[in-house]
Amino acid sequence: MSMAERKTMTRAVKNPVKRKLTRAEKKEIAAVIQAAKGDGKPHTAQQTIPYLQMYPDGICRVTEKKYSKSLVFEDINYQLAQADDKTAIFENWCDFLNYFDASVSVQLSFINQGARKEKAQAAIEIPAQDDAFNSIRREYADMLKNQLEKGNNGLEKCKYITFSIEADNLAAAKARLSRIETDVLNNFKVLGVTARPMNGQERLNVLHGIFHPEGEPFRFSWDWLVPSGLSTKDFIAPSSFRFGDGRTFRMGRKLGAVSFLEILAPELNDRMLSDILDLENGIIVNMHIRSIDQSEAIKTIKRKITDLDKMKIEEQKKAVRSGYDMDIIPSDLATFGSEAKNLLQDLQSRNERMFLLTFLVVNMADTKRKLDNDVFATAGFAQKNNCALTRLDYLQEAGFMSSIPLGENLIPIQRGLTTSSTAIFIPFITQELFQRGAALYYGLNALSNNMILCDRKQLKNPNGLILGTPGSGKSFAAKREMTNAFLITDDDIIICDPEAEYFSLVQRLGGQVIRLSPTGKGMDGKPQYVNPMDINLNYSEDDNPLALKSDFILSLCELVIGGKEGLQPVEKTVIDRAVRNVYRPFLADPDPAKMPILGDLYNELLKQPEPEAARIAAALELYVSGSLNVFNHRTNVELNNRLVCFDIKQLGKQLKKLGMLIVQDQVWNRVTVNRAEKKATRYYMDEFHLLLKEEQTAAYSVEIWKRFRKWGGIPTAITQNVKDLLSSREVENIFGATR
Repeated sequence: MSMAERKTMTRAVKNPVKRKLTRAEKKEIAAVIQAAKGDGKPHTAQQTIPYLQMYPDGICRVTEKKYSKSLVFEDINYQLAQADDKTAIFENWCDFLNYFDASVSVQLSFINQGARKEKAQAAIEIPAQDDAFNSIRREYADMLKNQLEKGNNGLEKCKYITFSIEADNLAAAKARLSRIETDVLNNFKVLGVTARPMNGQERLNVLHGIFHPEGEPFRFSWDWLVPSGLSTKDFIAPSSFRFGDGRTFRMGRKLGAVSFLEILAPELNDRMLSDILDLENGIIVNMHIRSIDQSEAIKTIKRKITDLDKMKIEEQKKAVRSGYDMDIIPSDLATFGSEAKNLLQDLQSRNERMFLLTFLVVNMADTKRKLDNDVFATAGFAQKNNCALTRLDYLQEAGFMSSIPLGENLIPIQRGLTTSSTAIFIPFITQELFQRGAALYYGLNALSNNMILCDRKQLKNPNGLILGTPGSGKSFAAKREMTNAFLITDDDIIICDPEAEYFSLVQRLGGQVIRLSPTGKGMDGKPQYVNPMDINLNYSEDDNPLALKSDFILSLCELVIGGKEGLQPVEKTVIDRAVRNVYRPFLADPDPAKMPILGDLYNELLKQPEPEAARIAAALELYVSGSLNVFNHRTNVELNNRLVCFDIKQLGKQLKKLGMLIVQDQVWNRVTVNRAEKKATRYYMDEFHLLLKEEQTAAYSVEIWKRFRKWGGIPTAITQNVKDLLSSREVENIFGATR
């Protein structure tokens, strides 16, 4: 073959002869393409779910150019707040909504999922233990079960906000969604709302919970996708969807109905959303909110006003031609004109924006009768507010898929509202507290009637205050918490009891009651002594426990000596020197028999050359060899019991202040020992206002409030004298460390 022939052949291969397809071939190719595309309708449960891809960082690609991100947020106390606080929350919520411009779509999702009663019951179960208190455990658990029935803790209520944007690619979407997320979290912080972003697995878990309302566990790992060839939808989709009926749908074994809220009322109540969410059945409420560009909104309203003015002129001309007063125009026309002008004024001068709102409600039940009853009950709350809950006929699939937190609204029914009108659907009701694990029972939520279960160790600060008027149940609340903690935890419990109220409880729980009195006799007539000089080697954080003990003895001496000015610098120096000398033998050989007592300090002070030492010793003499020498003995009572109550009612006026300070020091001793054993210590102080009256006990109480948390201590103050509490100079520190 010649070179020319080869070139000719190459050109023929590169440029094949084009021929027209026959009609039959075109038809065949079109059929293949159509089969690949499908008919545009979903044929599987997975295809019904309207998103393309979920990423591990929580970004969801909803459509080709639409991406969304979700946050979960908690409730705050709104409905029970004072009027001023409500107004502040409402105004901040308006500012929150105004943040979103026309390029951001917002979806607020409120999901009340049923079939969680078992979880709530498991949270209040008290397992039996190998001791003598199982009968009390059973009785307490029965009480908790009765309280559980009064509320709807069987419902798991969650709140989500999903924002979506249009973007050309994932990188562009990620950058903008990250900025929006940061701003939204900051705006929530202004409202006092706790919120956090959700990752991809958490979002899938929420979708799985919606599609499996009977509580089937969610099992998923990103590592499973590639080997299995499955998509994320395969792990969340229900067994089936059925949308054949125009007014209901079936999902697995559940029957559901989607409705939309027709907002007909001229004014709305801020309780409307909370009333719907308070229904004791599984319900999903979604609000799709889309801001309208401010300039476009103003232009549209101005055009409407122009049209109304034109209609008004036409009516006036008609009136003149007909021979009646031109000021008589249709009332609707006058009303519309006035409302349009007010709306324009709101947008131009009152920081209002225009929003398009789609309000969707999903009810689900096991039977049609139950579903109809639930829809009827929900419609009743809408009717009460002069609105209507209308079923989405033949739009059930679009409605339900618009009710999952993906940020996609497939329902074309929208209502135009201003910022304040949109914000009236305020998503805050009352803050719930239902922790699991070693959580204690604290009563019922005043608004929702749900149980309050809290583990104070999990809070930022475990310190607590029980305040109330006489007869309001302060002591009962404290006793209930003590009993609960005794039954379900291993914590030690210490009580400072100025009024001898806790003897029966402590005795029933096998605790130790230490009755401190001027005679030193306990309830059984035998001597009971507590040594204020007790110390252990863990008394301080550093290697020098004596420094902290010396500070306590200085406070004790200051309380004994009294006076407005307290101890002088020289006196403090003398006391500190004497303390170090007294403790030296014990620290060299920590034998309990060598533990110093107050008399040893007294004798050591007499040895000091300074005249101030004699003055201090003279003040201590009453408590060493005088009639109030109850604290001049070594400790002879059992302080290692889990439950210890210091009954100081009999101490009298002179000794009570000293007794309270000494009890606080004994508690600190116990806390330091328990810290080494990684054990918590609960300390209850009744009549707490008495501790704040004296400067020394008040200062020591503040130290307890500030330092106990790090040492595993959980202090609780109880008082009815709120006025005395607030008058103390230390109350600011107490409240500041109680959260």
